[in-house]
Amino acid sequence: MTPANALQAPSEARRQFRDGLVTPTSGWSDGYTQANLIAVTADYADEFLEFCRLNAKACPVIDIIPAGQYESSLAAGSDIRTDIPAYRVWRDGVLAAEVSDVRSLWRDDMVGVLIGCSFTFEAALAAEGIPLRHTETGRNVPMYRTNVECTPAGRIHGPMVVSMRPMPAELVETAVRVTAEVPKVHGAPVHVGSPQELGIADLARPDFGDAVDIRPGEVPVFWACGVTPQSAVMASRPAFAISHAPGHMFITDVPESTYRVPAGQ
Repeated sequence: MTPANALQAPSEARRQFRDGLVTPTSGWSDGYTQANLIAVTADYADEFLEFCRLNAKACPVIDIIPAGQYESSLAAGSDIRTDIPAYRVWRDGVLAAEVSDVRSLWRDDMVGVLIGCSFTFEAALAAEGIPLRHTETGRNVPMYRTNVECTPAGRIHGPMVVSMRPMPAELVETAVRVTAEVPKVHGAPVHVGSPQELGIADLARPDFGDAVDIRPGEVPVFWACGVTPQSAVMASRPAFAISHAPGHMFITDVPESTYRVPAGQ
């Protein structure tokens, strides 16, 4: 049976989040594009956008919300300050708060950047019989900082973050094929197998999200993750920034198929 939240229209999901519901959004509004948020003051915006351009696998930009505006072009009637289940507030690169509404904290000169999220392709993975352990167990997807340094842009630098989904070894090729067709939500995995090659010491201790079991016959599969800008905030230490809380995404009105690029094109 399809969970009720998977059938929620994006506008209804955003209404629930605006009204105070805090929940990871994996499995919500199947078939629609989800997005990460990073919002910085105007004096850092150009460098963050260049950082995203240079590291497009981890930071594929799908919308830019200029200073003084709050509605995403990807979701009619939305408010980027209220329509995400949980936000993180950063001061000098340090996590200062996690809240469900940032209207009182948002500054007039803040530029919002929406980055494609791998939750978008999870329905397509599930349709191919690929397990999604985090949704099966009611957890947030596990995410890890890696030893892979992103290409810096001005003052902005930091390591790539990856999300991990374990699956039977014989399904990895299918997962690669399905996700390679959606580069705007990270595309194909960046690594399969040994986490140590990414500098991850212990899969049971993710830097963000929740640990999940890896069962016999399964291998960990890693995708570049839109939490990477938060890793850059931690490394680069801008005076002020706002992001989504990892796993708590902005759900757009844009069908996933909009960003699907069939193989060979």
